[in-house]
Amino acid sequence: MTLFASLGRVPGAACRGFGVPSMRRLLALVLVLAATGAAPSAQARVLAPAGPNPTFVITGHGWGHGVGMSQYGAYGYAQHGFTYPKILVHYFPGTDLGTAAGKVRVLLSSGTRKLTLGSTDAFTVRDGSGAVHDVSAGTYTLTAAMKMKVDGAQKVQALAGPLLFQPGTSALTLGRRYRGAIQLDVDGGKLRAINLVGLEQYLYGVVPSEMPYTWAPEALKAQAVAARSYALATKRAGAFDVYKDTRSQVYLGLDHEKPSSNAAVDATAGKVLLYDGAVAKTFFFSTSGGRTASAEDVWGTAVPYLVSVPDPYDTISPYHTWGPFPFTGAKLGRTLHLGGAVTDVRTTLNSSGRVTTLTALTANGERPVEGAKLKTALGLRSTWFSVGVLSLTAPTGPIVYGSTTRLTGVARGIRPVELQQRTDGDWALVAGLKAAKDGSIAVAVKPAVTTQYRLVTGTVAAAAARVAVAPLVRLTPPRTPRELLGFIRPIIPGATVAIQRQQGTAWVTVMSTTVDDAGRFDAQFQLTAGTYRARVAPGHGLVPGVSPVLLVSVS
Repeated sequence: MTLFASLGRVPGAACRGFGVPSMRRLLALVLVLAATGAAPSAQARVLAPAGPNPTFVITGHGWGHGVGMSQYGAYGYAQHGFTYPKILVHYFPGTDLGTAAGKVRVLLSSGTRKLTLGSTDAFTVRDGSGAVHDVSAGTYTLTAAMKMKVDGAQKVQALAGPLLFQPGTSALTLGRRYRGAIQLDVDGGKLRAINLVGLEQYLYGVVPSEMPYTWAPEALKAQAVAARSYALATKRAGAFDVYKDTRSQVYLGLDHEKPSSNAAVDATAGKVLLYDGAVAKTFFFSTSGGRTASAEDVWGTAVPYLVSVPDPYDTISPYHTWGPFPFTGAKLGRTLHLGGAVTDVRTTLNSSGRVTTLTALTANGERPVEGAKLKTALGLRSTWFSVGVLSLTAPTGPIVYGSTTRLTGVARGIRPVELQQRTDGDWALVAGLKAAKDGSIAVAVKPAVTTQYRLVTGTVAAAAARVAVAPLVRLTPPRTPRELLGFIRPIIPGATVAIQRQQGTAWVTVMSTTVDDAGRFDAQFQLTAGTYRARVAPGHGLVPGVSPVLLVSVS
């Protein structure tokens, strides 16, 4: 018998020269960063698509609507020696300080079946007929029937509403203590309570509720003037002027007052901001992130003194920058009710740098989401945010031990970014990465065993990409008709080698042998004409590998 043997070629598996590595070197990697993607045109930058299984990373700036005075920014200005008039004119350009006075009607409660009101000292109540009744100290629970016991009466009696309760020596209490009078009336069959209080006394309860009372005096004064102006400029028509909560300004009454904030109110007593002779709507909020927003950008109405201005001292805020917040495409799609996973996004910004629209790409097409609605749905602190994309793609099939492969992916709108790897245990840093201008990345890696890779920014990690590594397996042309020789790399002594012969479309094992300490194997059996290969499933972090086919003919 004469044997003629030829080796078939497996794509990407050409044999190279290999030393005999120790097991301690199996995890060695070679990393090459490749700059990919064409340079963007002068008109627009072409961005790399998100890739499979993207992780969307949202980072942002500021907290609140962004219009008017940034409270942390005002605090920062005060720390740098600015007085309250200069602070206010910065945030509300074109306004002037003026004076105003008055009373405020604050809605304390509505839509309730009963209310408990009282005082630690005697007080009075004026009923709807104008009659004034003395009331002893204590607490009184009233319903829509307006029944209570007043001094001089033998029993509880119904009083004609509305009822106006005036304090005596001590403040009235309705859940908490309030300065001024409290009016009770019936609206829609339910009780309503309104606090009638002087403007300055109202501010005593507002300023420390809207700004920490420990902040610099000039910041508190700026807050007092802004709160005073806002209260007067936004008075409602009807039974009451303002709400006690964020629908107007937070007002927590007498028990929340502090000497420092009261001093700020007193120092600015009657001061308001005017524009063209009218009291200005002096919006304020927590944190700008470095620049305020214009009213036109946020609400669609241009106001001359509510424009975008730089906010350099806002950096002291813990909310100056926030995130990163990760979202998978599936979670983003569910949260926004888009009917499917999000595969990519793009944002449209206004002149203040805030997101007006996020366009989400799904399997069903593009879906626009307004920036304000997105903020609410995702629980973001502002609409000044960016959406980065992390995605990493590995080869679809295993690579042969000793060869280099390429990971491709996207790190768009995110930095810094690093590549991490894991074989069996913890994730470990491979290297920091820099994406191309279009956001794409390409990384050449040479894993010695099956390895997972992922992209990471800060505390956010994208979905892992797995690179499977198969052993290098080679058959050598037979020297006799009774043996097949070969070798594997890496050397795994004792690994089982299956010699397989092709029968139709199937591969049938005809002989098994093992690998020796030098990484060689020798299968002793009677060869017949046909197509052979060697298959090894060694474990040790390697997936099964096969040799190129060996064609054996007999003459």
